[in-house]
Amino acid sequence: MIAAPEIPPEDTDTRFSSDTDFSEDPDGRSTNSAKGKGGKKGKKAAGEKGKGGKGAGRINGHHQENGMENMMLFEVVKLGRSAMQSVVDDWIESYKHDRDVALLDLINFFIQCSGCKGVVSGEMFRNMQNSEIIRRMTEEFDEDSGDYPLTIAGPQWKKFKSSFCEFISVLVRQCQYSIIYDEYMMDTVISLLTGLSDSQVRAFRHTSTLAAMKLMTALVNVALNLSINMDNTQRQYEAERNKMVAKRANDRLELLLQKRKELQENQDEIENMMNAIFKGVFVHRYRDSIAEIRAICIEEIGVWMKLYSDAFLNDSYLKYVGWTMHDKQGEVRLKCLTALQGLYYNRELNARLELFTSRFKDRIVSMTLDKEYDVAVQAIKLLTLVLNSTDEVLTPEDCESVYHLVYSAHRPVAVAAGEFLFKKLFSQREPEEEGAPKRRGRQSPNANLIKTTVFFFLESELHEHAAYLVDSLWECGAELLKDWECMISLLLDEPLPGEEALTDRQETALIEIMLCTVRQAAECHPPVGRGTGKRVMTAKEKKTQLDDRTRMTELFAVALPPLLAKYAVDAEKVTNLLQLPQFFDLEIYTTGRLEKHLESLLRQIKEIVEKHTDTEVLEACSKTYHALCNEEFTIFNRVDIARSQLLDELVDKFNRLLEDFLQEGEDADEDDAYQVLSTLKRITAFHNAHDLSGWDLFNSNFKLLNTGIENGDMPEQIVIHSLQCTHYVILWHLAKLSEGSSRKAFTILCDLLLIFSHQMVSGGREHLEPLVYSPEDSLQSELLSFILNHVFIDQDDDTNSTDGQQDDEAVKIEALHKRRNLLAAYCKLIIYCVVEMKTGADIFKQYMRYYNDYGDIIKETMSKTRQIDKIQCAKTLILSLQQLFNEMLSELGHGFDRSSSAFCGIKELARRFSLTFGLDQVKTRDAIAMLHKDGIEFAFKEPSPQGEGGPPLNLAFLDILSEFSSKLMRQDKRTVHMYLERFMTFQMALQREDCWLPLISYRNSLQAGGDDDTMSVMSGYSSRGSSIRSKKSKPPAAATESSSSSEVWQQSMQTPVMMPSPHLTSTAMRDPKRGRDDSFMGVYPLPHDQQQPHQHPHSQVTWMLRQQEEARQQQERAMNYAKLRTNLQHAIRRGTGLMEEDEEPIVEDVMMSSEGRMDDLNEGMDFDTMDIDLPPSKNRRERSELKPDYFDPASIMDESVRNMCTR
Repeated sequence: MIAAPEIPPEDTDTRFSSDTDFSEDPDGRSTNSAKGKGGKKGKKAAGEKGKGGKGAGRINGHHQENGMENMMLFEVVKLGRSAMQSVVDDWIESYKHDRDVALLDLINFFIQCSGCKGVVSGEMFRNMQNSEIIRRMTEEFDEDSGDYPLTIAGPQWKKFKSSFCEFISVLVRQCQYSIIYDEYMMDTVISLLTGLSDSQVRAFRHTSTLAAMKLMTALVNVALNLSINMDNTQRQYEAERNKMVAKRANDRLELLLQKRKELQENQDEIENMMNAIFKGVFVHRYRDSIAEIRAICIEEIGVWMKLYSDAFLNDSYLKYVGWTMHDKQGEVRLKCLTALQGLYYNRELNARLELFTSRFKDRIVSMTLDKEYDVAVQAIKLLTLVLNSTDEVLTPEDCESVYHLVYSAHRPVAVAAGEFLFKKLFSQREPEEEGAPKRRGRQSPNANLIKTTVFFFLESELHEHAAYLVDSLWECGAELLKDWECMISLLLDEPLPGEEALTDRQETALIEIMLCTVRQAAECHPPVGRGTGKRVMTAKEKKTQLDDRTRMTELFAVALPPLLAKYAVDAEKVTNLLQLPQFFDLEIYTTGRLEKHLESLLRQIKEIVEKHTDTEVLEACSKTYHALCNEEFTIFNRVDIARSQLLDELVDKFNRLLEDFLQEGEDADEDDAYQVLSTLKRITAFHNAHDLSGWDLFNSNFKLLNTGIENGDMPEQIVIHSLQCTHYVILWHLAKLSEGSSRKAFTILCDLLLIFSHQMVSGGREHLEPLVYSPEDSLQSELLSFILNHVFIDQDDDTNSTDGQQDDEAVKIEALHKRRNLLAAYCKLIIYCVVEMKTGADIFKQYMRYYNDYGDIIKETMSKTRQIDKIQCAKTLILSLQQLFNEMLSELGHGFDRSSSAFCGIKELARRFSLTFGLDQVKTRDAIAMLHKDGIEFAFKEPSPQGEGGPPLNLAFLDILSEFSSKLMRQDKRTVHMYLERFMTFQMALQREDCWLPLISYRNSLQAGGDDDTMSVMSGYSSRGSSIRSKKSKPPAAATESSSSSEVWQQSMQTPVMMPSPHLTSTAMRDPKRGRDDSFMGVYPLPHDQQQPHQHPHSQVTWMLRQQEEARQQQERAMNYAKLRTNLQHAIRRGTGLMEEDEEPIVEDVMMSSEGRMDDLNEGMDFDTMDIDLPPSKNRRERSELKPDYFDPASIMDESVRNMCTR
């Protein structure tokens, strides 16, 4: 690395800094005879110490004892509330009283600013080298947080950096006449900062580098002052010496020579200090591994070169900036560019930058394409400054690399490139003669500039981006771009003698640019794709916008009709011109008495409609009529009459041509078809923006389409536009529909989504693939919200269907029928994979609450989805349970009672879901395993609200998940248990409190039967007492009889149950081989309804008593089971209440789904008289008003539609 040479003194004029002090104080100068160079502080002899090295001192009015500083200086700077100059003055007074104590205060200030809690004591300061002090402070540095004052966020530290930098600057400025030359203070500080800047601790390195660079900047200001004073003294000496001998004052000459000598000595001292900082800190830290440190170095060297250009603005220092422009961090590259901008802005310095510009120009040009947009913006601005200094530096290729950036999507880059383009192409305009009248139109000075803009736009070959070009030039060239009078003159007036007229292509480009300028002035925001959100306009901007709209309306209201007349046959020009009225202030037509120009405009638009069949032109005419037909303005009636007359003519002509065309049939020639098509195009274009319901276009288009379907020879374009016109007819009718028609619209939408789903291409109809439509996530969300808001509601809330007759049972049934149709329409979308299957979770969770109304539809949906994807169906089921659990938590809080009706209802729903998987564990193996995996992850997802050591927030969900444990195969239970243990800690396994019972119960349900080779779902029941089904007898598992289901839940759900069962019965079975303690069994007693206080006592019986009781009931249970199975099979075959196709396994599954349930069945049911009642599935299937199959796609298509699909 080549170090910069020492700074030579030069007698040149220099710019002054804002804090320069030009006062001369000869008495205050240091009178030391010998000046030393700033070096690192070594061990100091006793003679170098100031007075009172060990005594107590006083700094800022606060005592210090034994040389330990009280950090008051750091606190004052951190708060930033005091005037910095008074803080520094206090420190200077302390330094004059005892410089060791004051300097120790300053050293600890830098240590504390680095975030170190250590303190440099007086003994350490006197007896230890800087390197030893830094090593000691490093050992006491707490680096755990990684934050230090310069990086800590928050309002308290927001202004710390600026206060810290200000303190150093004021300190040097206040000490510049005496203290900095005492060979003690500056030497110590520079030595300390140099050592800290080489530390491995980032906080030390960052803080000391910032301090050293700001210290260097302050010394540069001092050196600048000294240079100025030396120049003044030299001029005074030369003036005095040139006087005649008789008038010459020898004493003054001697005084001036002595003063110049002192200034030179001070200059040399400052140069030594600056060299020490530059070589000791900058040269090493400008390439530091931390980008922030590198950025500080480059930012400050730019300040030095700008302040003291005579000393620093040379290649020895500029090379560091040039090299750093290749830095990998955008922050550092940005500082390089901003530093150079400060230099290139001063044209007097350009001569010294020539070599640097030639060497690094290519790099600056390449940075205009930097990946960091801020860097690219500053690179373009720097090139603009280079362009201002001289036109010869940048080649045409360099300029072209910037030109194309005016089309950038990033607006700051485009605006900067627009300023560069404006400076390059438009900076030289024809000067206007003083006193001469202002030239307007194509004779104005802007005429050639507008032409230049057109030429540039055409040469860029990005014609569709005219709006971007205008937006890029808007801030610097708005006056030029808003010269609409000149643009109109260039289009309408004849060229001047000797002037070349615009070509057709140039006129098209000019019209497009003119339209973009009008839009920019009227809307006052960037074009689409470049905006950064809506910005609140200032009062001045609003006034400018109103003035521009008024002026453009006055100009174009008069000029637009002749422009349309001139370019009537050119579709592209007419399309752009017809968009201008959309930005008019229509009130000007009345206030400015411009009605005759409005009549002329309407005539021109009508002629254009009659001449053109191009869709873009016709749509532009339609939008223009729509903009002019504003009821708020008085011109509405005039425009509405003209529009109605035009539409009457078009519709009459279409009906007449259509009748002749259909009568001719196959004999119709191409001319007749063209006439029908062109008229239909015009009507369709207008129907897009205008309600043409009064012209009854539906019947005409239906007749046309029906004839085409019957004959099959209708021209394709006629069919397309007829369909489009019919589409607009339907949309306008839908727009008029009341809220009560939303249900029909929902059904139609669901049917359309099903028709145009991916199944359209099945059966060899791949040619219809372009018609396939998949609904976006937003549409799926809206469909689901509609179902939740209109289907899953109470009967009394359905006011739209009852019309005040809520007591009428027939009306209620009809309303229910409509809601069922809505749900069936949406469920079809789930079954045929039109919407994502996970959206069914919101449907499935309503299964219990609305079992009577929609139970059969929801069960059929679950059955169909399981056939499609078992795993995804299982994930949807567990998701619905998770949603219900979260809703319960939000309502009851995390301290809810697991015997509450809400939790029991979720657990009962889980049991119902479990029944749907049947007994074939091989088929459902993967789905059940995935269900348990998702459930376990959900249970341990949220931390405990009670803090560390408490149960996870969702731990009770394991109690719900245990309902599915019986569906796991033996080996899968062990796998799931191992997965569960991954989420458990050692302490969790030892917990026995009530809040941990869900985890204990779930673990037991996974361990039960895991080691028994003969275990199965059926043997889980038989092992409790039946010797018929199990060859070896096993001890009965612990089971607790609980109360019946909550009355409140049953009344709210109104769910017909197949058999009474306890709310919470343990699904865990005791493993006789392990002899597990009873405390592991997850049994939760439930509170009974307060209105029915009867309770079942839980007697504490011994193991022997339970064995005897089981032996007594064995025979009776076996007989009752056989009778129950027979009755249930007959009942299920009569109805469709259960979901699986194989009824027999379901009965066994119902009976064996949880242990202990047979005891309740035997006690709570009379098997001789039991009758299964399943009204939701059986009775509703027999209603004549319901469709026989809600999931038949053919039910939504009539015969004609199906015939079209098969063609």
